[in-house]
Amino acid sequence: MKQEENWVIEARDVSYTYEGNHEKALDGMNILIRRGSKTAFMGGNGSGKSTFFLCLNGIRRPDTGSISIDGKPVEYTRKGLLEVRGKVGVVFQEPDDQLFSASVYEEISFGILNLGVDEETARREVESVIEELGITPFQDRPAHALSGGQKKQVAVADILVMHPEVMILDEPAAALDPEHTRRVHQIVDRLTEKGITVLMATHDIDYAYAWADEIVLMHRGRVLRQGTPFDVCSDKEALARTSLEPPAVLKLYDRLVEKGMIPEGTKPPKNVEELIESL
Repeated sequence: MKQEENWVIEARDVSYTYEGNHEKALDGMNILIRRGSKTAFMGGNGSGKSTFFLCLNGIRRPDTGSISIDGKPVEYTRKGLLEVRGKVGVVFQEPDDQLFSASVYEEISFGILNLGVDEETARREVESVIEELGITPFQDRPAHALSGGQKKQVAVADILVMHPEVMILDEPAAALDPEHTRRVHQIVDRLTEKGITVLMATHDIDYAYAWADEIVLMHRGRVLRQGTPFDVCSDKEALARTSLEPPAVLKLYDRLVEKGMIPEGTKPPKNVEELIESL
């Protein structure tokens, strides 16, 4: 794969096997991620999404292959990993896996102070992100006492305060009620408005279709399909291999075209609102 200036992430022939397992979690994975893009990763459990994310952040080291960030191969030294984690932040599916400080304020402060930022600058940055993400009402509470949705907000703040170039979100709306799901999606929208490259694992194909610039379908540790949401979601064979159905709005669009209610060749809608406007 050719390295170009607008690629922020490049993975070449990346493989990884967890200790004690015979099957590879990643099996020669190759992918390019464009700078500033919104990429949804989809696939069944065990397809390799989370493992790939851990490799991107340096938490896991590939057995074979290489990963480059900003055109520079990841170096698995203390200095190299610190540099990578300053650029690539991960918000885990279970926020309890990354929240450990006594209070929310201390939790958000930890990462930026660990990067060597002076205390006064860190204070300003922490207060700014707390206000931006609506965390002020519970900033002094213990992190473990928060609701699931509040923990997700804090987990995002943990990373956002360090001004990453890439933000990885592993099932950010998992186990959340509709209101907190909406809040998390609003936060994701803010990230993309800042120009941050966002990678998100999700099982919600309707959301991925409407939100993403590209969708990556993963299967058995490899990229099965990568492309625009319409191209990927129109590939029914690839969707079936990953146990996914086409998004509801695309199903409805296809039926309306079949019935002649929408002219053939009309631009496929991203959501129901766009579909209604085309009628």
